[in-house]
Amino acid sequence: MKDLTRGSIVSHILNMAPPIMVGMITIMICQLVDLYFVSSLGEAAVAGVAAAGNAGFLVNALMQVLGVGTVALIAHAVGRKDRADANLVFNQSVVLSVLFGLATLIAGLALSRLYLRSIAADEATIEAGTTYLLWFMPALSLQFATQVMASALRATGIVRPTMLAQALAVVINIALAPVLILGWGTGHAFGVAGAGLASSIAVFIGVLMLLAYFRRLERYVAFQPAQWRPQLRQWKRILNVGLPAGGEFAMIFIFMAVVYYVLRDFGPAAQAGFGIGTRVLGLIQMPGLAIALAAGPIAGQNFGAGNGARVRETFVKAALIVTAVMTAFLILAQFKPGLLLAGFSNDRETMTVASLFLRIISFNMVAQGLIFTCSSMFQGLGNTKPVLWSSAMRVLTYALPAIWLSTRPGFRMEHVWYLSIAATTLQAALSLWLLRREFSRRLASFRQEEASEQAEPEPVTPPARVPA
Repeated sequence: MKDLTRGSIVSHILNMAPPIMVGMITIMICQLVDLYFVSSLGEAAVAGVAAAGNAGFLVNALMQVLGVGTVALIAHAVGRKDRADANLVFNQSVVLSVLFGLATLIAGLALSRLYLRSIAADEATIEAGTTYLLWFMPALSLQFATQVMASALRATGIVRPTMLAQALAVVINIALAPVLILGWGTGHAFGVAGAGLASSIAVFIGVLMLLAYFRRLERYVAFQPAQWRPQLRQWKRILNVGLPAGGEFAMIFIFMAVVYYVLRDFGPAAQAGFGIGTRVLGLIQMPGLAIALAAGPIAGQNFGAGNGARVRETFVKAALIVTAVMTAFLILAQFKPGLLLAGFSNDRETMTVASLFLRIISFNMVAQGLIFTCSSMFQGLGNTKPVLWSSAMRVLTYALPAIWLSTRPGFRMEHVWYLSIAATTLQAALSLWLLRREFSRRLASFRQEEASEQAEPEPVTPPARVPA
């Protein structure tokens, strides 16, 4: 366990962010590698895998329910020096991860084709996306266990074990992708099914590695079967914090689904280009997201310890660092979009769409970085409802106008990207206002306690009586 209530906040952020970023980037690279090898199967295969991958946003919403609730409650317990509560929250989160994983697997097997039919452009795309998603569902189901273990470690200030497990899993995925997708070395090519299978095998190995770490090395939080009996009160605590954050990812799922819907009349090349551009954009946003995620446990531990000044300082410094990083990647996306997109498709129309998307939508990056930072701070404070409100506002200001525009004469796909910039900027402004209000409400008592302690007079020791 690492005490984040002491020491330099910038140092804590910079120490925690790189391992978090490496872990996330390796996962994103895994998806990009899948797209790279799938691209040789044709634009319908790329569009199908990209559209199926959007289902991951919905599953991520459920994972965030557990992850955010686990991080916030364990970080608060660490700040209070309450190890017993930290362990109880962790073990109840493990139980929920098993239930959520099983529900996801069953729902995915039953609804995959219905989902693809609702958004895909043609029958070939539907078939490719459904096949990929069916083989990818075990990976999504196992991610719940990974999320809970990683969140518990992050709440205690430990991030390297998760990074190493994810990095090794991705290396395995990259090694398996050409073998299973294209049949390298075996002569048996499984196509898009191989992409999903490679991911599922890699995630399974990653889960085993984290389990081994917890059993052999982790000491602050640990698996305790005696605490696995369902406790509804603890589930309510976790879900009260986690559900609004999960709702945020559900809003992203709706947002992405609307984009695929309005682009389907432009054909599979447009959807494929959007899928590639979205994943590349996600990759270059990862450093900013990692910095924001590092700020959450720092804020959480200090909030649990009653140190309001350090909570505010965490936000200010994280926001400044995120803004600088996002600005640098904005410049790169504006002047070298081809460098970022190189190698993902041989289809000129697909790459034209991806390049246009990346060049326009990258103007969102600074605003998106502030949204990431605000969301992480709300998680640290243990109140994620404002995150859901701001995300809902973004969906409403984007989805309805986008669908309406798609019905108008002269509609072009870049109209969707410009509308996204406006909606994201509005969300960033609302997030900042909501966080300022949350600080005023939640940290006011800390300021009063600090002021009373400073105003309390020093006890006066009466002078010693001198004997006559």
